[in-house]
Amino acid sequence: MEVNDSNFKKEVLEKSKKTPVLVDFWASWCMPCMMLKPVLEKIEKDYNGKFILAKVNVEENQQTPSEYGVSGIPAVKLFKDGKLVDEFIGAIPESAIRKFLDKNLVS
Repeated sequence: MEVNDSNFKKEVLEKSKKTPVLVDFWASWCMPCMMLKPVLEKIEKDYNGKFILAKVNVEENQQTPSEYGVSGIPAVKLFKDGKLVDEFIGAIPESAIRKFLDKNLVS
């Protein structure tokens, strides 16, 4: 799901009150971002509805990344109950992303 400055509150903060939302802050010129994208999409499928994957293009949207302190990309932030709960920066391995999610998705 593509998210932008104008719908971030509705699509991420509001939806995260029911289902955790993992937000990928990326840009088209960022090679690590391009490497991370298919990995996140595969994990989202594997986790079968345990979280929602949202993507924010930082080239087209500056307000939201600025608001959440994005200084380097890819930056991946997890929102639950309308709040930022955890994050990582960089294209980390799939196993590390799964560990990150597993520790944060426990109810």
